[in-house]
Amino acid sequence: MTTRHFILATAGHVDHGKSALVKALTGTDPDRLPEEKQRQITIDLGFAELNLAGADERRFRIGIVDVPGHEDFVRNMIAGVGSIDLALLVVAADDGWMPQTEEHLQILSYLGVKRAVVALTKSDLGGSEAVTRRIRERLRDSPFANAQIVATSVRNGEGLETLKRALVDEFVTMHSSREYGKPRLFIDRVFTLRGIGTVVTGTLTGGQLRRDQKIVVQPGNVHARIRSIQSHGQEYEVAQPGMRTAINLPDLKVEQINRGNIVTIADFAPANSTFIALLEKSPRLLRENPGAHPLKSGSSVYLHHGTSRTSARITFLKNRLLEKGENEIAQVKLASPIFAFAGDRFVIRDPSEQHTLAGGMVLGPDHAEFRDEAKRKLLTSRATAPDDVHLWVCSEVGLRRFVSIQGLLDKSHFSTTEIADSLLSLRRNDEVVVHGKIAANPSAWKALRDRATRLIDNELNKHPERAGYDLSELRAALRDKPTDVFEALIADLCSHDFVRKQSAIARRSHRPALPENLQPIAAKIHEALRKKPFDPPPRRELESDLEAQRVLRFLIESEEVIEISSDVVLLHDNFERMKNAVADFISKNGPATVSELRQELQSSRRIMVPFLEKLDREAFTRRVGDKRTLGRMM
Repeated sequence: MTTRHFILATAGHVDHGKSALVKALTGTDPDRLPEEKQRQITIDLGFAELNLAGADERRFRIGIVDVPGHEDFVRNMIAGVGSIDLALLVVAADDGWMPQTEEHLQILSYLGVKRAVVALTKSDLGGSEAVTRRIRERLRDSPFANAQIVATSVRNGEGLETLKRALVDEFVTMHSSREYGKPRLFIDRVFTLRGIGTVVTGTLTGGQLRRDQKIVVQPGNVHARIRSIQSHGQEYEVAQPGMRTAINLPDLKVEQINRGNIVTIADFAPANSTFIALLEKSPRLLRENPGAHPLKSGSSVYLHHGTSRTSARITFLKNRLLEKGENEIAQVKLASPIFAFAGDRFVIRDPSEQHTLAGGMVLGPDHAEFRDEAKRKLLTSRATAPDDVHLWVCSEVGLRRFVSIQGLLDKSHFSTTEIADSLLSLRRNDEVVVHGKIAANPSAWKALRDRATRLIDNELNKHPERAGYDLSELRAALRDKPTDVFEALIADLCSHDFVRKQSAIARRSHRPALPENLQPIAAKIHEALRKKPFDPPPRRELESDLEAQRVLRFLIESEEVIEISSDVVLLHDNFERMKNAVADFISKNGPATVSELRQELQSSRRIMVPFLEKLDREAFTRRVGDKRTLGRMM
């Protein structure tokens, strides 16, 4: 027998019997605050558990979130319906469809809730058939147009079993919450238990949380460890997506956590203060509703995401107004960051928090602006299929041309495997180029590769004596590209026609050659180094001009000349003769000082000190006090 976990939230007008219905279904009174008991209305979120069984013996553990219906507490209502699988829309037979019923329906639509069951409460008062017809009319042109409507009464128990069967009908056809390796527990309660410490509760989405797992509370990047996990009073080793979850975080104080924070793991990008979104304004808004007024670019609003609420400023990237029934791409700047992924949904309310203005979907959780029409179309396409991983990867590559694979993962609600499989498929069809840790638009990657190739070829055509184009110079020429893109580019070049030689890059076919006009300078340097083979002139005398510098660099790179120090160079043959002379002297006479070796080789201290230091670095000699012995290289 399998057990599946889902989250159900109530919605509806104040005093329509949401909490009473939850109590009748579960036996648990979700109203837990003294003020709620006194005023007989729900103020904050309440919670209960409902266990149901399907005809095929599948069991469903349903976490119920009971939300307030009063207009003063809509912010709490939104915090309760941000991560749900099914809505239980409650309408009382004596009142029918009311303003908060409509506002709650619009909020559910903005948040992407697709499924609902309608409970017609207080059906014992009569008039159920007429009210049911009116409800059906109001559901027309909404995501819940085909929702089941069940007449119920908590006074006589009418319809409660029918309602349970209606819920089972919905859950049987639902997929369990997606597991994509990115757990987010949207915190809705924080409290302390004596002897236990800090406890947070919320709805878990995206991935698992385990006992003893290290976690991070975002925003704020606060690290902690899970001591224990419960769901509706039952202990668990692992919490699954779609569970109402309570976790004990003994390392943290209550003051460090708030409703709106998110428990996650440390593998992802930090919280966002700016993002790109598609905003929509419901076509259902009535003209007399202040929320129906056009939303202006530059407006200050409150943004509700998950269980968080923060002030924000909206800037539209094309039109200046968002009209009823329309949508617009906007940049959203937040007063405080939120931990959002592309595809997340949110609700916008006015600064007085009296009216719901719009809803939206995060399209790109970063600060970039896309005012180009083609790029706006790519962004808009994401909203049509937020669960299409191919569309996410293609649009992100199309928008940015070069993206890190980790960035594709960090910003999205897709797993590592889903991203990898998508890249493999797109790469196979030549829709995306993948090199190292980078995915790129094929034409953009070709343009970058061609640009780098031209830079390398041009440099080595001008300076054929060089072993290659210095990578630091190439990096400076391509400074508009991030480091990871540059590294992927070099790896790609070197997998084909190019080769990396220490800190330089060149074509495999390149053979350094001194231009004919510089060969007399090379002969002159050779002659100067031969005159006093063990005591040559200072390097600065050999590099009298830029051309001489080029020649000496070529001679060093071709190993005709050995660089001893910044001011000492020797011909290769003379360097080997000096090494052999040092070895012979020490072998015959034992450890020797710089002075003894200098006299033996008829050199100078200016030459011998850096020469012996080079031999020490190569382990040919070893310094002991002020003498040299032969090293392990002998």
